[in-house]
Amino acid sequence: MSILFLILAILPIVAGIVIKVLFVPVNEGISITGAHIFFTLDLPFGGLPITEAQVNSWLVILSILFFCLFLTHDLKTKDIGKRQIAAEWIVEKVTNLVKTNMGEFFMGFAPFIAAILGLSACSSLLTLVGLFPPTSDINIVGGWAILTFILITYYKMKAGPLIYLKSFGDPVPFLAPLNIISEIATPISMAFRHYGNVLSGSIISVLIAALLTTLSNLIFGRLPGFLGQFPFLRIGLPAILSVYFDLFSGGLQAFIFAMLTMSYVSGGFPEDEYFKRKRARAQKKKSIENSNGGI
Repeated sequence: MSILFLILAILPIVAGIVIKVLFVPVNEGISITGAHIFFTLDLPFGGLPITEAQVNSWLVILSILFFCLFLTHDLKTKDIGKRQIAAEWIVEKVTNLVKTNMGEFFMGFAPFIAAILGLSACSSLLTLVGLFPPTSDINIVGGWAILTFILITYYKMKAGPLIYLKSFGDPVPFLAPLNIISEIATPISMAFRHYGNVLSGSIISVLIAALLTTLSNLIFGRLPGFLGQFPFLRIGLPAILSVYFDLFSGGLQAFIFAMLTMSYVSGGFPEDEYFKRKRARAQKKKSIENSNGGI
């Protein structure tokens, strides 16, 4: 089963490579474009394009699903193996991260934060196998930001809609318009920060690779045969850039997005007011039960 789940975790990425080879046209020279559109679904509210970013995003989801099954199947309490140690290490680290940044009340957020970290980091790492990273599409990252914004608003309203509306008047009422703009800007800034950093890294890598190819042709172009065509200057440096833009920057942006999610959700939660209302409801319920018992 371990080998089967591991193969199933790799197959979606292989399928993505096959889909790109078969259906995505090859670009000649420098080409910086968005996700390739495979086809468009005709819906009542308009056309829905199915793009390379959407397909690759689902492939990453499937890959993460099977990898999680690989790590977590056949768990034991004694004589645990390396798979279970790795799974427990991931759970422990994410749980501690949520506990440190959000508090005990939000411990249930650990799976959600782990999903954000895994999906974002793995999506950015697709560039290592030549696939279009979904994090380079504002529609994908924008969807994540909207979902996070819904959670932020939900927890801000935990103490009641009236408390939420009053919060726009803090610290003084005339700042309400600015607070409303700041509220709306939250998902926009989260989406563009993540999308912009990943996309800019891809663009810089392409431009540097093209520049090195041109310089290589100028310097070594007079060499005979194959040697004159070979881009000597592209050996090494693009790989070093990939370590930064694909590995470090991709992982860093995933971590930043997760940290912002935890910060906004826990920071907007009116904890004192929420527990105050909860205690008042508990006392009221207890009073009603005592009254009914006396009757």
